[in-house]
Formats: sequence, C-alpha cells, structure tokens
Amino acid sequence: MVATAPAAERRRGRVREGLRGYGLIVGMWIRSTMTYRASFALSVFGNAAITFLDFLAIYIMFSHVDVLGGFTLPEIALLYGSCSASLGLADLLMGNTDRIGVRIRDGSLDTMLVRPVPVLAQVAADRFALRRLGRVGQGLGVLGWALWTLDVDWTAGKVLLVPVMIVAGAAIFAAVMVAGAAFQFLAGDAAEVQNSFTYGGCTMLQYPPTIFAKDLLRGVTFVVPLAFVNWLPALYVLGRPDPLGLPGWVAYLSPLVAFAVFLPASLAWRAGVRSYRSTGS
Repeated sequence: MVATAPAAERRRGRVREGLRGYGLIVGMWIRSTMTYRASFALSVFGNAAITFLDFLAIYIMFSHVDVLGGFTLPEIALLYGSCSASLGLADLLMGNTDRIGVRIRDGSLDTMLVRPVPVLAQVAADRFALRRLGRVGQGLGVLGWALWTLDVDWTAGKVLLVPVMIVAGAAIFAAVMVAGAAFQFLAGDAAEVQNSFTYGGCTMLQYPPTIFAKDLLRGVTFVVPLAFVNWLPALYVLGRPDPLGLPGWVAYLSPLVAFAVFLPASLAWRAGVRSYRSTGS
C-alpha cells in the first residue's frame, strides 16, 4: 500500500498539471477570440444557425407525418436537443483532438512532447473555438422547448436525470473522441472514422430507437454505448419502455458508463503517445 501511494500522488499531480495547462491555453485562445467581439458574436450565431438546420429538417418532415416510430415532434425534439447539447459540450472541450493526425504527419506534435504540459491537454485546448457554444445554445433551446411542450409525469429523479443526461452524454462523446485520437497514432489520419462515431452517432441519436434494427440497438448499447447519451435516459423521462427490454434504472448509469468508456480510451491514448515516432523534421 505504501509503495503505491507515491504513484497515485504522481497521477493526481499529473491530472492537476493537465487541467491547469488546459485552462491556461484555453484562456489564451478566449482572450484572442474576444478581441473581435462582433466577429465572435456572428460566429456563434452562424454556428447555431447551421446546426439548427438539422432540427429544421425534422420539423419539415413532421409537416407530412404525425409520428415517427411512435414518437411525436416534441419527443424527438427532446432527443435532438439533449444529443446536440451533449455533443456541443464535448466538441467545445475536446473537439480539436481530431486534428492529431495532421500533427502526426507534419511533425508539429514533436513540439508538444517537449512542453511541461500533458499532450492531451495541449491537443484538446489548441485553437479552442468558443464559437462552438452556438451548437450548445441551440441544442439547449430545442431541449427547453421540448420539456415545456411535453406532458411528462415529473419526479425528482426525472428532473435530476435531465442535466445528468447532458453532462454524462458529453463525457461519453469526449471519451469517443479521445479513443478516436488514439487510433490516429496507428492509422496516421482517421479523423473521419472518429467523426462517424461522434457527429454520425449524434445524428442517429436524434431519431427514436424504435425505427432501428435490434442488432444496431445492441451495438450502440453494449459495444459503443452511445445509447446512454440520450436514448435510455430520455425513454425513462418519457415513460417509454426500452426496445431491448432493459430495466428503467439503467437510465441512471450514464455517468458510470462515461467513466467505463473513458478508462480504456485514456489507456489507448497513453499507448499511442508512447508508440509515437518523430517525423525527424
């Protein structure tokens, strides 16, 4: 026990160092962004407007149908808003990890390795794009409209589950981003593979699980657990049964699932950094 204490303390110190470095880099980029406030405001508005087009397509679709997979427009708005807000938070905090493949190819990752800040913190904070708050804002706006419109039998557990769903969903997406970044050490550049699980996964989660095949539902529940981002919690809030027959209490497992996904993702990242060989340029 005594022998493991120094190692645990070093890990905690490394985490504190990474968070401090991340905060300093993010602060630098925010100060740079806020130098041109009008440009920042327009960028946020543009980001929100572009991402809102996804929901606009859903809204137009419901001008021709009353329900989709047994779900009404406000119910799908709940799925859309929660998923969009979660992905927006993850994209804001960790979205730049998909550029690791470019840094591996051009050798700019070498400069990060010699700095006294963990590489993941540098990669995630580099070119921090505050304009991505637009996606978060429009997602929360649609979610708020859905919660206002829906006739939900609210309990204390359901009220608590809504913010937990957003934060835990962001953590799950962030873990997938880290895993995808780690894979790029092996593949060289696989940003689109990573995006297929994040942006592509969010597009899938915007629609009710009842329209998908059972094999796909099992895959996004037990293999890449994206269903815990919003499907399972939202079904519990709406009082709907899970298509796979899972008990209602699994809706509260999203934080635990986020940790379970982040652990192997972080180990894969460490393995990728250790296997990295400089370009020599």
